[in-house]
Amino acid sequence: MPSYGQILKSSAIIGGSSLLNIGFRILRTKAIALLLGASGVGLLGIFDSISDLTRTVAGLGINNSGVRQIAEAAGSGETANLNRTVTTLRRVALYSGAAGALLLLIFCNPISLLIFGNSQYAGAVALLALAAFFGDISQGQAALVQGMRRIGDLARMNVLGALYGTVISIPIIFYFREQGLVPALVSVAATSMLTSWWYARKIRVGRVTLTSRETFAQAAALLKLGSIIMVTSLMTMGTYFLIRVILLHTMGIEAAGFYQAAWVLGGLYIGFIVQAMGADFYPRLTAVANEHSKCGRLVNEQIEVGLLLAVPGVVATLTFAPIVLQLFYSANFGPAVEILRWLCLGMVLRVASWPMGYVLLAKGVGKMFFWIELCNDVTYLMLIWIGVKWFGLTGTGIAFFGSYVAYIIFINIVIRRLINFKFSAANIQLSGFSITVISVNFVSWYLLPGAIFFVFGTIVTIYAGIYSIKRMSCLITIEDFPRNVQNLFVLLRLGPSKNRV
Repeated sequence: MPSYGQILKSSAIIGGSSLLNIGFRILRTKAIALLLGASGVGLLGIFDSISDLTRTVAGLGINNSGVRQIAEAAGSGETANLNRTVTTLRRVALYSGAAGALLLLIFCNPISLLIFGNSQYAGAVALLALAAFFGDISQGQAALVQGMRRIGDLARMNVLGALYGTVISIPIIFYFREQGLVPALVSVAATSMLTSWWYARKIRVGRVTLTSRETFAQAAALLKLGSIIMVTSLMTMGTYFLIRVILLHTMGIEAAGFYQAAWVLGGLYIGFIVQAMGADFYPRLTAVANEHSKCGRLVNEQIEVGLLLAVPGVVATLTFAPIVLQLFYSANFGPAVEILRWLCLGMVLRVASWPMGYVLLAKGVGKMFFWIELCNDVTYLMLIWIGVKWFGLTGTGIAFFGSYVAYIIFINIVIRRLINFKFSAANIQLSGFSITVISVNFVSWYLLPGAIFFVFGTIVTIYAGIYSIKRMSCLITIEDFPRNVQNLFVLLRLGPSKNRV
């Protein structure tokens, strides 16, 4: 049976928590923009990239492979197997987090010299060791919650972690200014670790005594796919980090700040859709990975719902990009508008292509996943080099869009051969609609005067929203909605049918 109801339910839960996270993230970013300006935002992006790169290297991909192993163990019904997997996951998370922290402590001075050209920030880099350690522990605990498909706990865990991190980090930045950026990142990571521990401990796991040899044997299965995912994630994070370094050295720290601002806003709305995919879609896809027809159906359903959720938000962002940037940051972030608009085009393609990418992870074909991601990262870097040279800072956004045009074509070819995947008729029709409304809105920015464009863009945004609501209302029954939402549908004459389509 179609799983639209399950997709929308998980999207609503994870999406709601993501929206709250967005609000907390906006507060933190707004505080930095007002207190420290574009240079502070750029510096935060660099520190955040250092922490993410370290966590990716040390984490060994357990946040993805751990979900897969836990989901498989839970699905097998063998309690002893699940207990061993959970125990191994927790040990690997602890040891890998400690190793990552140690690496930052040892190489803090060379890292500062490499990135900033001096050792001024060596102490800040060393302090990031705590953020990396807390982050690895948090990822391991989150993998357990997600693998068990406790979507509600996963959402609450993310929201509370972001709330506590915001409450603590903003006063730190207010009192210590630039010197408070790294302590703020550490506080966010620490609160995430504590909240993830609180919800992970609710999952009852029997005590298991494992020798070092048994732990190594269990970890080998966990790390077989995880190590490939780690290398792939490192490669991708390294690509984005290298872009920031290139901008830092060629255009200055403000250019890096503009790119960071556009990147954050471009991924805010799309982020909750992608997170919903990973939260529930990935474990469900793993369960049917060897049944190609079911696998293809799940992918098509996820693409359809993802596009219906993404297109109205992307059109709105394209329309109100200048206002959004000024609201979230300040009036000085005007140069980021063009970057954000091009990033939005690429983000739509990301939503459409990510369900296909999850097929590779669900089937455990790590090497294939690695090579496809490598091609995508190399393509992005090449297009960045060309785009910045020809179009300046806007070229970073154009490059992102171009890289995802190439990616969605290539991943479609691969998945077609792997599971005989074909786009459904509904998705072909939806893709035509999405391309039309987004293209019309995007081009109108350059053809219409400012005030007229905002009116036109608002109309297109409302039209896209109504279209998406009507399409989604046909995929599930009215009883699947809360009572107040049902009443709203009736009032607006958007009520879904009584039967599933």
